[in-house]
Amino acid sequence: MARSCLAIVLAAGEGTRMQSAMPKVLHKIGGLPLVGHVVRAVQTAGATRLAVVVGFGADEVAAAVRPLAAKAEIFTQTKRLGTAHAVLAARAALQKPVDDVLIVFGDTPLIEETALGAARQALAEGADIAVMGFHTDNPSGYGRLIEKGDRLVAIVEEKEATEAQKQITFCNGGLMAVRGKHLLALLDRVENKNTRGEYYLTDIVALGAKRKLEVRAVAVGIENVIGINTRLELAEAESLWQHRQRVAHLQRGVTMLAPETVYFSYDTQIAADVLIEPQVFFGCGVKIAARAVIHAFSHIEGAEIGGAAQVGPFARLRPGAQLAQSARVGNFCEVKNAAVGAGAKVNHLTYIGDASIGAHSNIGAGTITCNYDGYNKWHTEIGENAFIGSNTALVAPVRVGNGAYVASGSVITENVADDALAFGRARQVNKEGRAKELRARYAALKSRK
Repeated sequence: MARSCLAIVLAAGEGTRMQSAMPKVLHKIGGLPLVGHVVRAVQTAGATRLAVVVGFGADEVAAAVRPLAAKAEIFTQTKRLGTAHAVLAARAALQKPVDDVLIVFGDTPLIEETALGAARQALAEGADIAVMGFHTDNPSGYGRLIEKGDRLVAIVEEKEATEAQKQITFCNGGLMAVRGKHLLALLDRVENKNTRGEYYLTDIVALGAKRKLEVRAVAVGIENVIGINTRLELAEAESLWQHRQRVAHLQRGVTMLAPETVYFSYDTQIAADVLIEPQVFFGCGVKIAARAVIHAFSHIEGAEIGGAAQVGPFARLRPGAQLAQSARVGNFCEVKNAAVGAGAKVNHLTYIGDASIGAHSNIGAGTITCNYDGYNKWHTEIGENAFIGSNTALVAPVRVGNGAYVASGSVITENVADDALAFGRARQVNKEGRAKELRARYAALKSRK
């Protein structure tokens, strides 16, 4: 759409019903703050400028917005006197010429580009104000959209609605698009004559109708305008959002054996022909290439998984984990800040942290990279085609060379050369008959307790 667009995101509310010291809009869905979802949506819908109105927790909210929209203008609403008052906090942004103004709320994380686009399209087709509304069989608690023909003439809050108006099932979603040249003049005419002494943004509809402006209601799906006010609503929105993600990934060619048990983050990237078994959680920053298999009960965040790699079951990949083509990380293994080379195998009961493993190496069960000395993290390097025997402790910093072999049960504290065989364990000594003596001693100790 070749029209300039300013998006104003209202994010000043405290959200007392969340029972939280954190601003409401910073609670997360899919690993992203509520306000982050809204910012992403308006950007996708073509917003060329962004203004965010903050209040409670202003610095925290602004900090959450900056990584997503570095050029966003931040405005502070010092007193919360209603939605129109909040929009006017961004007066400086409104004074700059713009075709369309989108007004959205920072706690509506399910808003979609299509809904915002429909409101902007109404402006492109001649409307001066486009209000997003939804149809529902249970309109209780919502403002009603009052129409005459195809024109919207007023929005009436339920507490101020007549009995006849309460029967209307076309309800106000709160979000709207307004032709830029009209908005400031309309806002400046809003009065606080309602029962709460607040300045309602919805009043610009009646003001616009009186000025013979073209005001329309645009019907959108109810999910688009769901606001989050309580922990229960947050959980319900998370469920709806996760369902959307599952559908989207399935449509892009990802196979999920039990989609309802797989949880995604907002930035999860999965290629076609990936297979995901049940009970898998993807935290932020995950990328998975084609033909990889994620087995059941795996927890993955901040990791990059190469093509045809296999993870799990019961595996944990932490930030910085990188699995190359056909690498394998198996059951009860944890990998953190480590690169696992092509075809390398880390199959059982192993911790690999701050390390690199060369192609086609095999890491035996119970291997641990001892990467932390209580103060600093150190690196372990394992070359290509190396074999690390079971129950090995690799005390970093240390290097095991290409083709090297480390005997099971070793504690490796020095570098191992290419193709060398390393033993890092004490020689076994057997004491004949001592087991019988130990049992007798332990039994006597127990009997004296």
